[in-house]
Amino acid sequence: MILLSNLSWRFLTVWRRNLIVYRKIWKVNFLVPLLEPAFYILAFGLGFQGLIEGLRYAGQPLAYTRFMAPALVAISIMYNSFFETTYASFVRMYYQKTFDGMMTTPLSLEEIILAEIVWSATKATAAALLMTLVLGLFGFVLFPQGLLIVPLAFLGGLAFGAVGMFFTGFTPSIDMFNLPIFLFITPMFLFSGTFFPMAGLPLWAQHAAYFFPLYHLVELTRFCCLGLVETSPLASLAYLVCFALFFLVLGLMAMRRRLIK
Repeated sequence: MILLSNLSWRFLTVWRRNLIVYRKIWKVNFLVPLLEPAFYILAFGLGFQGLIEGLRYAGQPLAYTRFMAPALVAISIMYNSFFETTYASFVRMYYQKTFDGMMTTPLSLEEIILAEIVWSATKATAAALLMTLVLGLFGFVLFPQGLLIVPLAFLGGLAFGAVGMFFTGFTPSIDMFNLPIFLFITPMFLFSGTFFPMAGLPLWAQHAAYFFPLYHLVELTRFCCLGLVETSPLASLAYLVCFALFFLVLGLMAMRRRLIK
């Protein structure tokens, strides 16, 4: 059972440890959020712009690249946080034995795992901010409203970092992460209003998408970037908060069962 008394601000020491390690490789890692939006805009702009006409979102006509650009930020948040608490956390836990070393200190298991999730949200926020600035150069982000991406990215990072940690709690080997990626991440990537409006899907698919956290994150990123939204921003925000808290608890429970014999 998770004890709230096991949590304290000491988790920031683990977060700081991850930051120090990351500072050695940040230049390479930041090439992706720096260049990825430019590649997507160039590829989709040249390939689809002339094929897709009359696209409407929230009752407004939009160019396809303008519709797609905010979704790139949401996808980046999902991938950065989810992969950090799956592959990266698994390596630290299983191969590097970093968690074992930390557990010999006054740190509690809950503080270590919470730090991993918060660190994943931090990476997602940094990547999202960089992508937002790049997309702003293309004119796809309204400023200063677009800076709301920063707190939104942190919340989205917590949500996907927490669910990633939940999967890490019972995934037996690093190769088996292919299953949650195929069964959980890929459907959201394709059917969360990322690359085409939800109105074009059958009703059952539209209703199913409402349960995807990425759908709500995409809606909110479009609201921040374009000032347009099809669903209630407060409802989407509430969904992400509840999703993050729910899987934070499940992630802590799963990791305790895995690590405490």
